[in-house]
Amino acid sequence: MISRRRFIKQMIAFLALVAGGGTAAFQFFNRETVKAETGSAATPAGAPEETAAPLPEPAPPAPSKDPLLSFFLLSDLHISVGESTMTDKLHFALKDVSNFESAVDTIVLGGDLTDFGRESDYKLLGKIMNGYTLPPVYGNMGNHDYYDVWLTSKGEFSTETMPNGKTDAMSRDRFMKYIGYQDKPYLDVWVKGIHLIMVSQECYVQERPEVGEGAWYSETQLNWLEQTMKAHQDGKPAIVFIHQPLPEPGTDGGSHRLIPAKRFRAILEPYRNVIVLSGHTHRSFVGEDHYNKENTFHWFNNASVGRTRPAAGQSNNTAQGMYVQVYSHQVVVRGREFSDRSWIDGAEWTVPFV
Repeated sequence: MISRRRFIKQMIAFLALVAGGGTAAFQFFNRETVKAETGSAATPAGAPEETAAPLPEPAPPAPSKDPLLSFFLLSDLHISVGESTMTDKLHFALKDVSNFESAVDTIVLGGDLTDFGRESDYKLLGKIMNGYTLPPVYGNMGNHDYYDVWLTSKGEFSTETMPNGKTDAMSRDRFMKYIGYQDKPYLDVWVKGIHLIMVSQECYVQERPEVGEGAWYSETQLNWLEQTMKAHQDGKPAIVFIHQPLPEPGTDGGSHRLIPAKRFRAILEPYRNVIVLSGHTHRSFVGEDHYNKENTFHWFNNASVGRTRPAAGQSNNTAQGMYVQVYSHQVVVRGREFSDRSWIDGAEWTVPFV
């Protein structure tokens, strides 16, 4: 509001300008009035209005220094009644894991839990595992978990009499009973907000002689995987576990490979930040690269707890596994030697998420 004194001054100036024309007088009076009410000059007609500078975009939250999830993948245990070597190596691993230097939120047994898939093998495995304080344990099947079909009633290996009165269904049932699955040998579970997807070999040579030592997945399982992956359209990381490795890109696999590989790759292709972890090969982390970059996903091949092939100069007592830490912005994969509780030089990979 204009003060009385200021109003009188403006009126005197206005009367003095009357002789100069009403238009000029009106413009002067209006301009002074606006200045008095707003504290600044009015914006001239036609001039662009002044706008405040845009606020800067808020900075993204800093990546967490602590992992969201840490776990061990223990592949190819090959536990067998009457064979103490693999039992001893599993003890190496479990002593390390159960007294580890950092968090272990879960353990995944990556196929070939046993050497023959017998009831007695699973009982021995359970007895060993129950001797330690461990986090939740999950797993998938490997080819050796079906090997009971090769054994006679006397426990002798016989190709001539295979399947020796056994079936692949019996092997699946024993695995599911041990691992705690209900009706399928495959499962997905969310642990601390991270999705673990255990894909599993569903049959062996008793049901499908043509598969050999390869991983055959039913259409039902592949459809399940396709639906399960839809939870990752927003880029959340997915960790997918298989046993046998993949064949060359663009091909399907045969013996010792993932058979429906083209379909498997097509299911994962639309999604970013997918990590695939396999076993089966028994390759040592020493002196070998276990990170395959030829796919739309990141594929790492694990060594073996029970039967890692020793590198030159390595002891036959070597027992290796994979430690995985999932952060908000990356995943870190490291090779571990359980026999002396050490990290393996050169076996560490960091994959940033996109």
